[in-house]
Amino acid sequence: MFKSYNFQAKENDPQNYYYFDGGFNSDELKKIENNVENLDFVDGVVNGNELKNNIRKSRIKWIPQNDDWQWLYSKLANMITQANDNLWKFNITQIPECIQYTEYHADVKGKYDWHQDIGNGIASRRKISVTVQLSDAKDYEGGDLEMWKGSDNFITANRGKGNVFIFPSYMVHRVKPVTKGVRKSFVLWVGGHHYI
Repeated sequence: MFKSYNFQAKENDPQNYYYFDGGFNSDELKKIENNVENLDFVDGVVNGNELKNNIRKSRIKWIPQNDDWQWLYSKLANMITQANDNLWKFNITQIPECIQYTEYHADVKGKYDWHQDIGNGIASRRKISVTVQLSDAKDYEGGDLEMWKGSDNFITANRGKGNVFIFPSYMVHRVKPVTKGVRKSFVLWVGGHHYI
Protein backbone atom coordinates (compact mmCIF):
# COMPACT_ATOMS: atom_id res chain seq x y z
CA MET A 1 0.00 0.00 0.00
CA PHE A 2 1.37 3.43 -0.97
CA LYS A 3 1.82 5.83 1.87
CA SER A 4 2.00 9.57 1.13
CA TYR A 5 4.56 11.72 2.83
CA ASN A 6 3.21 14.70 4.70
CA PHE A 7 5.35 17.53 5.92
CA GLN A 8 3.61 19.84 8.33
CA ALA A 9 3.95 23.51 7.43
CA LYS A 10 1.99 26.70 7.85
CA GLU A 11 0.54 28.11 4.67
CA ASN A 12 1.79 31.52 3.63
CA ASP A 13 1.54 34.02 0.77
CA PRO A 14 5.00 33.64 -0.84
CA GLN A 15 4.65 36.16 -3.69
CA ASN A 16 2.93 38.97 -1.88
CA TYR A 17 4.33 42.17 -0.39
CA TYR A 18 3.54 44.34 2.62
CA TYR A 19 3.31 48.08 2.57
CA PHE A 20 3.30 50.97 5.06
CA ASP A 21 1.98 54.20 3.56
CA GLY A 22 3.89 57.01 5.29
CA GLY A 23 5.69 54.58 7.56
CA PHE A 24 8.10 57.38 8.53
CA ASN A 25 6.91 60.86 9.48
CA SER A 26 8.55 64.16 8.51
CA ASP A 27 10.49 64.49 11.80
CA GLU A 28 11.94 60.98 11.44
CA LEU A 29 12.84 61.61 7.81
CA LYS A 30 14.61 64.86 8.73
CA LYS A 31 16.55 63.08 11.48
CA ILE A 32 17.60 60.40 8.98
CA GLU A 33 18.66 63.01 6.43
CA ASN A 34 20.77 64.92 8.96
CA ASN A 35 22.49 61.82 10.34
CA VAL A 36 23.21 60.32 6.92
CA GLU A 37 25.22 63.43 6.03
CA ASN A 38 27.92 62.32 8.49
CA LEU A 39 28.52 59.00 6.71
CA ASP A 40 30.85 58.31 3.77
CA PHE A 41 29.77 57.21 0.30
CA VAL A 42 31.01 54.04 -1.40
CA ASP A 43 30.07 52.60 -4.79
CA GLY A 44 27.29 50.04 -4.90
CA VAL A 45 28.42 46.47 -5.59
CA VAL A 46 26.77 43.31 -6.86
CA ASN A 47 27.13 40.16 -4.72
CA GLY A 48 30.13 41.66 -2.95
CA ASN A 49 32.00 42.22 -6.21
CA GLU A 50 33.18 45.52 -7.63
CA LEU A 51 30.60 47.65 -9.39
CA LYS A 52 29.18 46.22 -12.60
CA ASN A 53 27.92 49.26 -14.52
CA ASN A 54 25.70 47.18 -16.76
CA ILE A 55 23.74 45.93 -13.73
CA ARG A 56 23.94 48.61 -11.05
CA LYS A 57 24.79 52.30 -10.87
CA SER A 58 24.40 53.78 -7.40
CA ARG A 59 26.22 55.31 -4.47
CA ILE A 60 25.67 53.90 -1.01
CA LYS A 61 26.38 54.49 2.66
CA TRP A 62 26.18 51.90 5.41
CA ILE A 63 24.10 52.77 8.50
CA PRO A 64 25.90 51.33 11.53
CA GLN A 65 24.13 49.26 14.14
CA ASN A 66 24.91 51.56 17.06
CA ASP A 67 23.11 53.65 19.67
CA ASP A 68 22.57 56.60 17.31
CA TRP A 69 20.62 54.46 14.86
CA GLN A 70 19.03 51.96 17.26
CA TRP A 71 15.62 53.65 16.95
CA LEU A 72 15.63 53.11 13.17
CA TYR A 73 16.55 49.42 13.37
CA SER A 74 13.86 48.88 16.04
CA LYS A 75 11.19 50.63 14.00
CA LEU A 76 12.00 48.61 10.89
CA ALA A 77 12.17 45.36 12.90
CA ASN A 78 8.64 45.99 14.19
CA MET A 79 7.35 46.61 10.65
CA ILE A 80 9.09 43.49 9.37
CA THR A 81 7.63 41.37 12.18
CA GLN A 82 4.13 42.61 11.38
CA ALA A 83 4.57 41.87 7.66
CA ASN A 84 6.05 38.43 8.30
CA ASP A 85 3.34 37.45 10.80
CA ASN A 86 0.64 38.42 8.31
CA LEU A 87 2.05 36.99 5.08
CA TRP A 88 5.08 34.69 5.07
CA LYS A 89 5.61 33.28 8.56
CA PHE A 90 9.34 32.79 7.91
CA ASN A 91 11.57 31.87 10.82
CA ILE A 92 13.51 35.13 11.19
CA THR A 93 16.09 35.51 13.91
CA GLN A 94 18.31 38.52 13.22
CA ILE A 95 19.33 41.56 11.20
CA PRO A 96 22.85 40.42 10.28
CA GLU A 97 23.62 43.31 7.91
CA CYS A 98 23.58 47.07 8.16
CA ILE A 99 20.98 49.27 6.53
CA GLN A 100 22.11 50.47 3.13
CA TYR A 101 21.39 54.09 2.21
CA THR A 102 21.32 54.35 -1.59
CA GLU A 103 21.27 57.20 -4.11
CA TYR A 104 20.50 56.79 -7.81
CA HIS A 105 21.54 59.85 -9.85
CA ALA A 106 20.08 60.79 -13.22
CA ASP A 107 23.40 62.15 -14.55
CA VAL A 108 24.73 58.56 -14.65
CA LYS A 109 21.32 56.95 -15.27
CA GLY A 110 21.36 55.37 -11.82
CA LYS A 111 19.63 52.00 -11.72
CA TYR A 112 19.70 48.44 -10.45
CA ASP A 113 18.58 45.90 -13.06
CA TRP A 114 16.52 42.78 -12.33
CA HIS A 115 17.97 40.83 -9.41
CA GLN A 116 17.20 38.91 -6.24
CA ASP A 117 18.55 39.85 -2.82
CA ILE A 118 19.62 36.30 -2.03
CA GLY A 119 22.93 34.72 -2.99
CA ASN A 120 26.01 33.13 -1.49
CA GLY A 121 27.57 33.87 1.88
CA ILE A 122 25.66 36.20 4.16
CA ALA A 123 23.10 36.80 1.39
CA SER A 124 22.05 33.14 1.71
CA ARG A 125 20.46 34.04 5.06
CA ARG A 126 18.30 36.85 3.70
CA LYS A 127 14.56 36.16 3.79
CA ILE A 128 12.86 39.55 3.85
CA SER A 129 13.86 42.73 2.03
CA VAL A 130 12.78 46.25 2.99
CA THR A 131 12.88 49.46 0.97
CA VAL A 132 12.15 52.86 2.52
CA GLN A 133 11.46 55.72 0.11
CA LEU A 134 13.39 58.85 1.21
CA SER A 135 12.75 61.15 -1.78
CA ASP A 136 9.63 63.08 -2.68
CA ALA A 137 8.05 61.72 -5.85
CA LYS A 138 8.56 65.12 -7.50
CA ASP A 139 12.33 65.04 -6.79
CA TYR A 140 13.07 62.56 -9.56
CA GLU A 141 11.73 60.89 -12.70
CA GLY A 142 12.08 57.21 -13.57
CA GLY A 143 13.60 55.13 -10.79
CA ASP A 144 10.49 53.06 -10.06
CA LEU A 145 10.95 50.05 -7.80
CA GLU A 146 9.29 47.12 -9.56
CA MET A 147 8.76 43.54 -8.41
CA TRP A 148 8.14 40.73 -10.91
CA LYS A 149 5.62 38.05 -9.98
CA GLY A 150 6.00 35.97 -13.15
CA SER A 151 4.63 36.20 -16.69
CA ASP A 152 3.50 39.81 -17.25
CA ASN A 153 2.56 40.42 -13.61
CA PHE A 154 4.50 43.37 -12.13
CA ILE A 155 4.05 45.45 -8.99
CA THR A 156 5.32 49.03 -8.78
CA ALA A 157 6.02 50.40 -5.30
CA ASN A 158 4.36 53.68 -4.34
CA ARG A 159 6.82 56.56 -4.63
CA GLY A 160 5.67 58.57 -1.61
CA LYS A 161 8.35 59.82 0.78
CA GLY A 162 8.44 57.74 3.97
CA ASN A 163 6.69 54.75 2.39
CA VAL A 164 7.95 51.28 3.32
CA PHE A 165 7.81 48.33 0.90
CA ILE A 166 8.54 44.83 2.31
CA PHE A 167 8.84 41.63 0.27
CA PRO A 168 10.54 38.21 0.27
CA SER A 169 14.20 38.45 -0.70
CA TYR A 170 13.82 35.79 -3.39
CA MET A 171 11.43 37.97 -5.40
CA VAL A 172 12.97 39.37 -8.57
CA HIS A 173 12.93 43.18 -8.57
CA ARG A 174 14.65 46.24 -10.02
CA VAL A 175 15.07 50.00 -9.79
CA LYS A 176 14.46 51.45 -13.24
CA PRO A 177 16.93 54.07 -14.54
CA VAL A 178 16.52 57.53 -13.01
CA THR A 179 16.08 60.05 -15.83
CA LYS A 180 15.87 63.24 -13.78
CA GLY A 181 16.95 64.20 -10.26
CA VAL A 182 18.03 61.80 -7.49
CA ARG A 183 16.20 58.86 -5.93
CA LYS A 184 17.15 58.19 -2.29
CA SER A 185 16.18 55.13 -0.27
CA PHE A 186 17.09 52.74 2.52
CA VAL A 187 17.27 49.00 2.02
CA LEU A 188 17.62 46.30 4.66
CA TRP A 189 17.56 42.51 4.75
CA VAL A 190 16.36 40.28 7.58
CA GLY A 191 16.80 36.55 8.03
CA GLY A 192 18.99 34.35 10.14
CA HIS A 193 18.78 30.67 9.28
CA HIS A 194 18.11 29.32 5.80
CA TYR A 195 14.49 29.27 4.64
CA ILE A 196 12.48 27.40 7.28
